[in-house]
Amino acid sequence: MKQEIKPATGRLGVLVVGVGGAVATTMIVGTLASRKGLAKPIGSITQLATMRMENNEEKLIKDVVPLTDLNDIVFGGWDIFPDNAYEAAMYAEVLKEKDLNGVKDELEAIKPMPAAFDHNWAKRLNGTHIKKAATRWEMVEQLRQDIRDFKAANNCERVVVLWAASTEIYIPLSDEHMSLAALEKAMKDNNTEVISPSMCYAYAAIAEDAPFVMGAPNLCVDTPAMWEFSKQKQVPISGKDFKSGQTLMKTVLAPMFKTRMLGVNGWFSTNILGNRDGEVLDDPDNFKTKEVSKLSVIDTIFEPEKYPDLYGDVYHKVRINYYPPRKDNKEAWDNIDIFGWMGYPMEIKVNFLCRDSILAAPIALDLVLFSDLAMRAGMCGIQTWLSFFCKSPMHDFEHQPEHDLFTQWRMVKQTLRNMIGEKEPDYLA
Repeated sequence: MKQEIKPATGRLGVLVVGVGGAVATTMIVGTLASRKGLAKPIGSITQLATMRMENNEEKLIKDVVPLTDLNDIVFGGWDIFPDNAYEAAMYAEVLKEKDLNGVKDELEAIKPMPAAFDHNWAKRLNGTHIKKAATRWEMVEQLRQDIRDFKAANNCERVVVLWAASTEIYIPLSDEHMSLAALEKAMKDNNTEVISPSMCYAYAAIAEDAPFVMGAPNLCVDTPAMWEFSKQKQVPISGKDFKSGQTLMKTVLAPMFKTRMLGVNGWFSTNILGNRDGEVLDDPDNFKTKEVSKLSVIDTIFEPEKYPDLYGDVYHKVRINYYPPRKDNKEAWDNIDIFGWMGYPMEIKVNFLCRDSILAAPIALDLVLFSDLAMRAGMCGIQTWLSFFCKSPMHDFEHQPEHDLFTQWRMVKQTLRNMIGEKEPDYLA
């Protein structure tokens, strides 16, 4: 059924948590360079991907649905360090100086607001540009004011808030996360054991009618309380954890094994990473959050209860090792022990020398633009169709997450077709 989609008029404010980080600065530089004609938005679904219409005509997605034009985006955000976006990008060393200099003036104008930060949630980081708040509720109020001030100062009609900061320590769901009333009470009581800084950002964004995107595996919006709040405020939420490197490969290879009915005995994955994210993940409490995100993929795709002969006893191990010399250039190794006809064993080895932020930047941009589209289309709550971009797709208690990349891609196109009242083309015609 065709949806009424409000046009993307005016300016869209993109407020990034961790605006000085490697992923954020890479996304910002690439977007600014693209709109100046200095670079191509390689990897961006919203800018480059096409979809087939009911009449078999192939169209760019951005020509099918009313996405915000890159020229109408204004960047801002928060960071625990005071460096402007140019200084931060130089420090990250993801992009070459010549690429930064093409948009230097615009980057220097992006100065972070002090961040809502708690050292206990990311012990390897020592922020110097942080808010002073007596309680989590006060932290939320300060963030809400930041959003209002940015929106007014930059003449923005709409805002999307994106988390591109570090992974927080692992916490399980607790009673304080089960309802909006319980969450708000815990914030006002300053229960810092169960209310993370990322939850304060998410609450503030939803309260200010801004879609919130969780780019890390933090619990954050993945709670009944936040689902309730997002539906109450009619705001979309999405996440979690950008699906950029090793997990992207898993969501391609695992469906291939399952489609061909090939068995798997074991899957060993290890990574070396040297950026700030790698440093944070060197802490076992923070790694636990990432591990849970990365481990969930294979079980969900393989459905071992349905195919016990093939996947009933898969040994799956994930490792991340902090290795400073590599900086943002992550290396991922996978050893996969599979078996085929009559149980004969085979091995597959994957060595992916990837650039973490180069892969994550277009994902971040796409999630922002699609979240803004969802808001204008009257969609709210968990945006299941954006699972395509996430390692650990959000889902409620009644549903299982979808991890198969190809099924996820079909969900994206199906959602977009529904928005404009199109049917899937008949490929047999």
